[in-house]
Amino acid sequence: MSFKAFKTALACTLSAAMLLGAAACGTKDEATSGSGSSSSSSTTGYDVSGIKKDASIAAMLPDSVTKDGKLTVGMELTYAPAEFLKEDGKTPVGYDVDLSNALGKVFGLDTQIISASFDSIVPSVGSKYDLGITSLTITKERMDAVNFVSYYKAGATWVVKKGNPQKVDTSDLCGKKIAVQTGTVEEEDANKAAKQCKTDGKKTIEVLSSKLQTDAATNVVTGKADVFYADSPVAGYAISQTDGQLQALGKDEGSVKQGIAIAKNDDQTTKAVQKAVQKLMDDGTYMKILKHWGVQSGALDKAEINPTDLS
Repeated sequence: MSFKAFKTALACTLSAAMLLGAAACGTKDEATSGSGSSSSSSTTGYDVSGIKKDASIAAMLPDSVTKDGKLTVGMELTYAPAEFLKEDGKTPVGYDVDLSNALGKVFGLDTQIISASFDSIVPSVGSKYDLGITSLTITKERMDAVNFVSYYKAGATWVVKKGNPQKVDTSDLCGKKIAVQTGTVEEEDANKAAKQCKTDGKKTIEVLSSKLQTDAATNVVTGKADVFYADSPVAGYAISQTDGQLQALGKDEGSVKQGIAIAKNDDQTTKAVQKAVQKLMDDGTYMKILKHWGVQSGALDKAEINPTDLS
């Protein structure tokens, strides 16, 4: 994705005086069909059109999923390179999008990506969407609400303006302004740090929580926040697309599994998704998708249902 394309994503939150020539922003709860076909755009996804339906895996799905011929997937589409919009401001792309399209092919269903705010996706799985695939970190708390099938692992990265002008030190963030996305593990961590600063009688941390991940990056670029905190592939991609305005601070922290969310009471779909993801891992499609986006360092070789080892 070019710097111009990244500016298109940021243009929803930056003034026209700062960024010129923006396309329309995506709307929430808008369904788009994933064909998996190729185009000439620099943000073209991996071509999954050659994937054949696996009848035995498809037969595992309940009628509640298959009756309309669609696999609906909830995503928050500002999380490049996992899930975001092309330069046209309408078409979803990213490795989560490609994986969703690949799953649809295995099931013999037409994948439809539904754009939604990140914090609304887990509560809506099973009602609005068949699956939630949106870089969801698997946590014990989330597993109380939904089932997960693990498919990726990622750390977390602190990102500041080039040169770290605010002298941010991740070992002592008291008094700093931290930008995060609402509903993420990073938001939880920032709030815990803020609480600890208050307990220690130090300057408070101001947590700037935004519905869109692009807003978190924008807040640092514009100086509204001192640092933003996000999953490592997302942070790395943002850094690479901002023309040297941002840099990572220190090393990635931790490495935790991410998962596909399925309704808690839907064992049939959960088992079908696990089989389908494992098939894509075993036949090499999964790794090809990750390599296409340069994020293969987070690959797993086993898709597990509600894993107990989350790191």
